[in-house]
Amino acid sequence: MDATHTGPTGPPTGVPFLRTAALVVGAGFLLVGIAGFIPGITTNYDEMAFAGHESRAELLGIFQVSVLHNLVHVLFGVVGLAVARKATASAAYLVIGGLVYLALWGYGLAVGHHSDANFVPLNDADNWLHLGLGIAMLALGFAGYRALRGPVGGQYPA
Repeated sequence: MDATHTGPTGPPTGVPFLRTAALVVGAGFLLVGIAGFIPGITTNYDEMAFAGHESRAELLGIFQVSVLHNLVHVLFGVVGLAVARKATASAAYLVIGGLVYLALWGYGLAVGHHSDANFVPLNDADNWLHLGLGIAMLALGFAGYRALRGPVGGQYPA
């Protein structure tokens, strides 16, 4: 029997792209979360609260952080590293994470910096960083999904 293969061999190009993107994003969040617990990298470290706008600690002297904020970054980073094993899980992590960060950006704009509702805590620098992260993560996730599908009209299902 003479079998011919007309399509590309190996996994679609989106697999390494997505896995690398999730790995890099996850490692970045993990490093930022850890850095938030390091005096010197985090200014006003001795004024860090567990949560809430009362925390005066700032990562790099710019981004307001708290213990809760740092732990969320660490957890988000660990999840990114864990899902980097599979392309579809990586894409979902990037898209869902992007949506979460866009929601966090909106939340940060809606609540006052000194409001009790600002429990994370968030300042202007955090808000604009969250917007950028949300857009970048969505772009990476959707680009990866597109690469997994292959060319329009291609033989690979989504």
